[in-house]
This record gives sequence, structure tokens and C-alpha cells, in this order.
Amino acid sequence: MTRYAQLRESILAAVAESPAPDLPSELELQALWFAGAFGREFVDADGATVKIVQFGEWNRTAGPDFLHASVAIDGEARAGAIELDCHATDWEAHGHGADPAFNQVVLHVVFRSPEAATFTRTAEHRAVPRVTIAPDQLEEVLQRPAREVAIARPGRCLHPLAEMPEGAVASLLREAAEYRAGLKSSRLLQTADAHGRDAALFQATAETLGYRPNALAMRLLAQRLPLAALREDPGAAAALLFGVAGFLAPDLHEKAPADTRDQLRSLWDTWWKHRARWETDHAIPWQLGGQRPANHPHRRVAALAALVRAWPAYRRHALGRPFSPKAVLRFLGDLEDPFWIHRHTLSSAPSARPVALFGKSRATELLVNHLAPLALHEDPRFDWEAFLRLPAATPNDKVRRGAIRLFGSEAQAAPWLKKAAHHQALLQIYHDFCLEDLTDCHDCPFPEQLSQWC
Repeated sequence: MTRYAQLRESILAAVAESPAPDLPSELELQALWFAGAFGREFVDADGATVKIVQFGEWNRTAGPDFLHASVAIDGEARAGAIELDCHATDWEAHGHGADPAFNQVVLHVVFRSPEAATFTRTAEHRAVPRVTIAPDQLEEVLQRPAREVAIARPGRCLHPLAEMPEGAVASLLREAAEYRAGLKSSRLLQTADAHGRDAALFQATAETLGYRPNALAMRLLAQRLPLAALREDPGAAAALLFGVAGFLAPDLHEKAPADTRDQLRSLWDTWWKHRARWETDHAIPWQLGGQRPANHPHRRVAALAALVRAWPAYRRHALGRPFSPKAVLRFLGDLEDPFWIHRHTLSSAPSARPVALFGKSRATELLVNHLAPLALHEDPRFDWEAFLRLPAATPNDKVRRGAIRLFGSEAQAAPWLKKAAHHQALLQIYHDFCLEDLTDCHDCPFPEQLSQWC
């Protein structure tokens, strides 16, 4: 365990135990479960060991959440469906126990269980094994701190940090960044363990393309329409992705500008042939407003489709060893589509200037949050110095707040705002200590601990 990890553990252990974290939406929990974020080995309510052999596939109609799954209960293989509920009582509250569509369920996964004994039974009165995700495991996966924002003002860390030698500050930031990279590589490897490396890369790339407003929506799209299915016919990838996303309609081309109608007709004609297999009753929760035109979900889906068409080359750059960040950035920068070079949405008028299909900022985020942490974990030739050479994107709000609280101002923090790795370090420290402290810095133990860092 690194010094930063020990420091983090000792400080957070001293903080009063927090209540069980609030549950996110059931849709987000389903996406995390399917990504393998909670692992694949559990113990059910009766003490039996449960192993997820195959996570199955998303159900596109009414019924259990995941179909064609395979689990082993105390070593006995069972094939069927998996149902995920926020509360154990939701099984009966939602009428699953009386619905024959749920007779095929072989595992019930919940996140809250009442103190009184409850049971999961099908309409055929068959008992279904139930796994409860413990609050501490949920908290570890969600990584949600005690508060969302810390006021952007100098904190008590300012003085001990100012007295530390530059080398000690660099050491602190290095360990914080490496700790964060370890978390990110673990997450990617969990998805790879559940679905394979290609699927893990596909989901991580989709999530990055979604930016903050649509990260969940893009991951859901990549989960509901797996890469393996798209690779069966790469030429149909765009139509399938736009169709599953819910962005195609029979009359869309009629409402669009004349110079887009051929493109839209082509998408619809392809989607129409496949929609019986892939159309879903469960809408993806897109956020379509309040963002720059270049970040519109239509463009993000188009970029994902272009990557599917170029998947072998993309995989070679993203997962190849030795890892080359420059090669990844160059490949993504060259990614293009003749329709999307001057379009922001499926039906918008052409833009005056060409628009990059995979912008540099998104490419940098993909590198820093997914590809570089994985390479740092498994490629001996991609070490800390190589990670440190990655240039930083424009500091986001959390980076700026962390910089101000630790160094007093963005100007004073300037030496530590030039590298992507240092941005990651500031984000981790801000998350671990500034957002976990509810005393407005007054009782936070982190400043005193800094005096021991040398």
C-alpha cells in the first residue's frame, strides 16, 4: 500500500461512519451491475456461494432486467434471467411474484434488505436466490463523497504545502494520481472480466464520448447494443446505434433539410431491417439541451459508429503494447465521416466550419481516464514519467477548486496545472478530503498529516 493510500485510509477511518449512501437510479445500478462493477462472486441470503458465469444481455421488453444469464449456486449451474431491484420488497411491490414472465429468474439482486425476513418467489412458488449488495461495497463502487462541492477558497492545506519542498509536493501528487489511475484501471478490468477487453474498451469509449450529461446514456447504448453484434455488419453500425438510441423515426427524413434526406433515408432503411431484433421499450435517458452543439448526442453516436467501422485499427492503438498516447490522439484526430464533418445533429443545417468527429478534449479525457491508467497497470514501458508527459486539458471546475484550496489560487498552483497527471492528483485529493470534510476545513485532519510527508 502506498503512502497516499495509507494516509487516505487512516484519515477516512477516523471520520464518523456515514449512513448508507443514497441509491442512484435503478437504471444506473443496472448499468454498474452489467459492467461488473460489483464483481461476480457473492453469497446469497441463505449463505450459498453465487458466481456470475455470464451476465446475459439487456432485456428490451417487459420482464426481468437481464436475459440469457448463467449463474452457479454452490457450484450448481443455472441458466435464466437476473432481476435487479433497489429494495428486496420491490419484488412483490412490482408484482414480479405473480408475473409468469419472471418464472425464469435465477437470481434476484438488491441493494436494500429489510430487517424482517422476506423471500423471493416466482408465480410457480419457486424460491429465487437473492444477493444483497452491501452498503460499503455500494459506496466503494459509487465513490460519492459526503458533499458535492467545496467552496473555492484557500484551505488549511495552503500553509503546510507551501512549506513542503517541491520534491515532496511532487511525490504527494504522484501517489494521488497513481492511486486514482489504479481505481480507473480496476474498473476497466472488471468490465473486461465480465465481457472481454473489446467490450470494456467499447463501453469506456462510449462513456467518455457522452461527456458528463450523457455518460450514463452512452454506456447504456454500448451495453444494450454490444460491440460483437455491431461487428457482424460494421456498415450497419450507424443505423443500429441511432436506432437503439431512439434517434430514428419513419418520418425523420421528411422533416429534415433537403441535403440530409438521403443520409436519413439510408439510416432508416437499414434500421428498419434490424429493428425487430434491437428495438427496445426502455428509453435511454438522453439530455439533449444545455450543451455545446459539438457535444450533441447525435454527434457522439456518430463518432462511436465510426470507431466500430475502424475497430481493428482503434483497438490496436488503444490496447496495443507498447502504448503510444500520440498514436491514439493522431488516430482519433483523423477519424472522420463525410456527413458529420459539417453537421451537429441528424437534421441540422450544415455548419460553416468543419467539426472534428472525435474532438481533442474528448480524446485526452479517454487517454487520461481509461487508456493510460490501464497501460500504467500492465505496460512496463509506460511508466510514471510517460504518464506525466500527457498534457493537461483545460482545468474543469473540480480541478480549479482543488487547486485553490490546496495552493491558494490558480496562479500559485500554475506549476501543477500543466500535466494531466497532476489534474488527476488534484481531483483525487479534492474528492478524498475536501468533499469528505463537513466542517469547512476546520476539523479536516489532512493539513496536519501533510507535515509528515517528506
